[in-house]
Amino acid sequence: MDEDPDIICIQETKATGDKLNDALKDFDDYHGYFASSTKTPGFSGVAIYSKTEPVKVIDNLGYGKYKEEGRILKAEYPDFTLMNIYFPSAGDKLNEKMQFFNHFLDKTEKLMESDENVIICGDFNIAHTTNDLANPKDASRNPGFLQQERGLLDILIAQGYYDTFRMFNQESGNYTWWPNGYDSRAKNIGMRLDHFFISENLKDRLKSSLIRSEIMGSDHCPISIEIDI
Repeated sequence: MDEDPDIICIQETKATGDKLNDALKDFDDYHGYFASSTKTPGFSGVAIYSKTEPVKVIDNLGYGKYKEEGRILKAEYPDFTLMNIYFPSAGDKLNEKMQFFNHFLDKTEKLMESDENVIICGDFNIAHTTNDLANPKDASRNPGFLQQERGLLDILIAQGYYDTFRMFNQESGNYTWWPNGYDSRAKNIGMRLDHFFISENLKDRLKSSLIRSEIMGSDHCPISIEIDI
């Protein structure tokens, strides 16, 4: 590994823990934690690799039928709580995506009320504003940029959470996902679907929030934050 992050969060792993070899379960100085789909093998899944062992790790958080899909890991540390989530894409199931997200918003509201230090990251499958995608007019009729979906991020921000990237950069053209084909990535025709949000009590500790578009290997690129906790 060329870099040395304290915590690595991965979404859409598409693998159960028992299918991973030892090198992927725990490598170098990292502890590995996994949530996998018990409903459809090879579907969804998230992972956290952490140098510091969390006090507790909870998977799925009782999200109704999504509990079987391996979309959520919550890691509790002495000084903060981390949520790593792979949100559903809408497709033809917008109502299910809204239900999942509303359940998530219930939990984020309770965390904010408890005054916990909270970091939320993941593939939200939502671009928030017109600055977050290349073709907003066309995309406004499609999943990922529907007004109902964008309003969910409005609610999260209204609860007191900060979109970390927008704390440093308000420019358009910064995307985390590009469609396959049509040379979309080279032309930078994409969407910012992956986000880090932090609770208000952490905003003064945030040092950076980056989109690592130079790193290849997926239709998404990594994003990162540096924060003092």
